[in-house]
Parts: sequence; C-alpha cells; structure tokens
Amino acid sequence: MSEYKQKGYREILSYGLIVMAVTHALAHAFQNMHTALYPTLVAEFALTNQQVGLISSIPSLISALLSIPMGLLSDKVGAKKMIILSIIVATCGALLAGLAQNPYMLIIAVSLLYLNTTIYHPASYSFTTFLFEPKDRSKALGVQGAGGTLGMALGPISIAILVGMLGFGWRRAYIAWVIPLLLGIISVWYIKFIPTSDDEDKTSKGTGVSGASKLWTKSLVMFLSFGGLKTMAASMTITFLSLWLVNTRGMNLALASLIFGASSLMGIVASPLGGIFAARYGEKRWIIATSIVSYVSFALAFLIPGNIAFTVFYLGYGFFNLFSMAANSAITAKLSPSKQRGLGFALYFLPGSIMGAIAPMIAAYIADVWGIYTVFMASIGIFALAWAVFTFGVKVD
Repeated sequence: MSEYKQKGYREILSYGLIVMAVTHALAHAFQNMHTALYPTLVAEFALTNQQVGLISSIPSLISALLSIPMGLLSDKVGAKKMIILSIIVATCGALLAGLAQNPYMLIIAVSLLYLNTTIYHPASYSFTTFLFEPKDRSKALGVQGAGGTLGMALGPISIAILVGMLGFGWRRAYIAWVIPLLLGIISVWYIKFIPTSDDEDKTSKGTGVSGASKLWTKSLVMFLSFGGLKTMAASMTITFLSLWLVNTRGMNLALASLIFGASSLMGIVASPLGGIFAARYGEKRWIIATSIVSYVSFALAFLIPGNIAFTVFYLGYGFFNLFSMAANSAITAKLSPSKQRGLGFALYFLPGSIMGAIAPMIAAYIADVWGIYTVFMASIGIFALAWAVFTFGVKVD
C-alpha cells in the first residue's frame, strides 16, 4: 500500500491548484465590500433600512435560485468554461458598481458579484476534487479554501486602503479589481489539463475506496441540513454583531472591523493546516472535534464579560470553524457521484445562499421581540443542533 501514501503539499501543488486558489480569492473579494461601505452608501444614497436590507438579501436570493442550475451546467459544460464565465460576470459587476448612480444599479452590481461565486464554486471544486485521490483531497481543498478566505479579507482591506487612506472613492475601489479579474481569466485560459472524471474511479481497486453511486442519500440530506443550520446561526450573529459590540459593549467600530477581518485572514493558515489533519484523522472525526471547540468558543465569547475575552474566544470560534473547511468540501466530494460532482457542490453551497436571505429577517424579529443579545443565545442553540445533526446523521467512509 506504500504506493498510495499521502502526498505532501510540495507534491500536490500544481499550476491548476494554484490558479484555483487565486481565482477563489478573486471570487470572494467582493463578498464583504458593500457591507464595509454601508455607512458611506447610506449617506450618499440616503438609504432606508429597507433598502439596506434589500442590498443584503436580493443577491443571496438570486444565488439560491440559480445554485442548482449552475451546478447542472457545470457538469455539462465543464469546469474551465464555467470558471471563466464566473470571472466575466464578476468583472461586469465590478464595472457596474463603479458606475452606480443609484441604489438599484448597486443592487444589480452586488447581485452579479454574488452570482459570480454561484457559478464559480461547483466548477472549481469539481476541478480540484477530480485532480486528486480521496486521501489527498482534504489537503488540496485546504489550499483552495485558503484562497477564498484571503479574498474575503482583501475586499474590506482594499476599501480601507483605496477609500480610507488614499481617498480614491468607493467606485474606484471596485474598478481597481477589474485588472486582477482580467489576469484571472488569462490564468484559467492557460490551464492545459482539465480533468473530467473522478480520480477514485480509476484507483478504487488499489485503494479500496469507491465513489458515491447516487447523489440523493440520507447522509447528503443530513449534511446539507448541518450546513444550513450552522450558516443560519452565523448569519443571524453577523447581522447584529457590530451594532451590539459598538452600542452595548462600547467597542469602537475600527476594532470591531479588525476582529472581523482577522477572523477571515486566519483561514490562510487554518484551511490548509486543517486539510492536513483531516486527511490524517478522517474528515468526519475532524469536523466533529473542531466544531465542538468552535461552538464552545462562540458561546464563551458571549457569556464571559469583557471585550478581551470576547475577542479571544470569537477569534477562536472563527479559527476552528475554518479549520474544518477542507474536510467539509472533501465530504461533499465523497457524497457526490463523479458525474454529478458540480451539482453536489452546488447543493453544498445552496443552504448558505438561502440562509443568507432568511436568517437576517429571523434575527431582526428576535431582536425586536426579545433583544439583540437573545439573537446570540439562539445562535448557540442552533450551532449545538447543527453539531448533533452532523455527528449522528452523516455517514461517510
């Protein structure tokens, strides 16, 4: 069995995987840019709370509606064409945001920028999982995931530098991303080897590992439920977290923003490192362990008084949550047949899109009736339920 020894990062790094990590960063760079700009946008466009809510909800709704069609299209058209299409859509969104003169143009622009990730994810994750045997996937997906978390951090950082420090204006900040996006298209274009079938299809006799025979199984449904529940808890929390930190805890907005940024940046280390441990100890076992630490840290962040304790435990929650990112993607691949891998990943990201639209409204209702702090207590309970659903409901090799 020595010939099937797990590969190190030097052995799995290839031009294709590096391009997937870089384009993943580009896909997610815009995810938090508009939220960082809300104070400026509210002042410039005289936005109402309802309009702010629409800017947040409509892109997620569009992503949810198009998620499955994009997954099916990825399986039919192929990864390379879909990834290039996603970057073209992102480029159009960035240009439109740079030209936006009213809230409606901005909503369309942000919707295009969110749609780019809906197109990108099924294709790119299929590409990566096809490149590697199951025993090496967690590490490869960890590298790709690190690119995504880097992008989430780079978007707000670009706002801070270009708008806050250099005074370029928020429209130019969006347009500045057009050049990296065009370079991303070129990098994808030069990918020579495009895998179209699962590596485990060819190696199952030697490794003893076989791929999923059908997509819709009890384990997949429970796994998607797990993803939906944890995304619901996270989305409910994010909706009111900055308001609570500033108005109740007395934290200044700059420090609150720094905590959010640091939470994403940690993924650069947590995602690839988590991929190593997931490959060594098993994806399910790794998710169970890291989720316990993550959710306990989340609870302690809100239960223990003091901003220092909150910062330490909230960052701990973020780190261990990202620690299991690669394992989650690897399990998605295990539960998805080779010919339906794109659809499998589309389904994996679908609960996040749905909850991104619904959870803020649920959180708003709870906050109005019982107060903002109750939102965080409800999130703790939902995280605990998510852990139970995964632990006892998902069966993988």
